[in-house]
Amino acid sequence: MIDSGDTAWILISTALVLFMTLPGLALFYGGLVQSRNILSVLMHCMGIACMASLLWFVVGYSIAFSEGNPYFGGLGSAFLMDVTRDSASGTIPTTVFVMFQMTFAIITPALIVGAYVERIKFGAVLLISALWLILVYAPVTHWVWGGGWLAEMGTMDFAGGIVVHVTAGVSALVIAAMLGARRGFPDSIQPPHAPWLVMVGAAML
Repeated sequence: MIDSGDTAWILISTALVLFMTLPGLALFYGGLVQSRNILSVLMHCMGIACMASLLWFVVGYSIAFSEGNPYFGGLGSAFLMDVTRDSASGTIPTTVFVMFQMTFAIITPALIVGAYVERIKFGAVLLISALWLILVYAPVTHWVWGGGWLAEMGTMDFAGGIVVHVTAGVSALVIAAMLGARRGFPDSIQPPHAPWLVMVGAAML
């Protein structure tokens, strides 16, 4: 049975998680780069937010939360074709649950931006983030939150430590290793152009 209090809280939580990305994470990373690259960083976060939102509705949610095997969800919920206005996930509408989970699908690939900021083209950012969302984030979400093999082992992840932070952290490390050291590192290190902006973004996060 849908509970109005639970639904209201998840709607608030959805707005808060989205706020962590736009503008929180965008400003956090924006303050860490050189002034000439701040618009690039902001567009990385905005572009990922738009792309991930669409991709989540098209196939991401289905891979993560529809029935499949222990490692990969099915396509029964692609385009949310099995979700109606009356569908419920626990005590909240399924549409609200989809939107809430979408905000995590937005912020997780955006966290990886810090690994390649100032060193990659915008088109490559969207391509990598899209592939990563489908091939890494959605399956791992299925493993932990969607009833997959880790959930069957009793794994509990209430704050996204596995689904969000481990996946983003390991992927960021892999990308940074593939790109190599920044030009001039460690002999000439350019400090962030706006530490105050970093603090503002961190406070929002």
